[in-house]
Amino acid sequence: MPRPSVTRRPAAVLLTAATLLSASSCLVRTPDQARDPVATSALTPDAQNGPDPALTGAQARSALVGEADLGAPWVPSEGAATWRDGMLKATTNAAPDCQRLLEALYTEELFGSPWGSEAAVTALDDTDDLAQLRYQVAAHRPADVDRALAWLRTLPGSCGQFLATTTRSGAEAVQVEELPLPAVGDARQGLRITLTGEAGTDGDAPVLSVDLAAVRVGDQSIVLTLGAPGTVLPDDTARRALEVGAQRLAQVRDEARAQA
Repeated sequence: MPRPSVTRRPAAVLLTAATLLSASSCLVRTPDQARDPVATSALTPDAQNGPDPALTGAQARSALVGEADLGAPWVPSEGAATWRDGMLKATTNAAPDCQRLLEALYTEELFGSPWGSEAAVTALDDTDDLAQLRYQVAAHRPADVDRALAWLRTLPGSCGQFLATTTRSGAEAVQVEELPLPAVGDARQGLRITLTGEAGTDGDAPVLSVDLAAVRVGDQSIVLTLGAPGTVLPDDTARRALEVGAQRLAQVRDEARAQA
């Protein structure tokens, strides 16, 4: 299937060989009920079955997605993309929630520190589009995750458009929109964030698009970030990763319950 056309990528966003800060070894709306993570979680059978057993490191890593799940041109990451520091490391005088969003994008810690076991993380590069995907599986308290999902849902309203200042590239305009997600897990929320910098001497303004998706599967959470320079992200990548990854994580949870 031919790949969708993309906008020209500025040379300044080429991937670096720096170590990915948070990587370890080794983003369809649903019915209204699914839009309320607290109500959704109350209806899941797991709420009556007690907490999940803690996943071992090997179990968490086995729930990750990889290049084999996404296909070419995705490959294991060789380092952090320069657009992380160039466009995501920023501050704003807008509402506090907007600053919190910027910090969550940069630090990639949407739910705080995991409990029960360490997070399992993988990162992949698409060198055709200069895109990078980060996928994390970790244990978090369901109530904490549901509060964070509810907060994400408010951001297209409270932080739909605002201005920020980067530490390296001057001012940028930030737009936040809801991102439809596949109906996976017990609760979910997605955002698409578009950051547009100041035009250079050539008249071109750098643009970065980032999809942020979070899914709760019982006591486990998935956080996916997918970013690429320009206004078009790799087609359907986030959806495929979440569909495969949520099913895989559910299987790993079932196995861990059976062994507990």
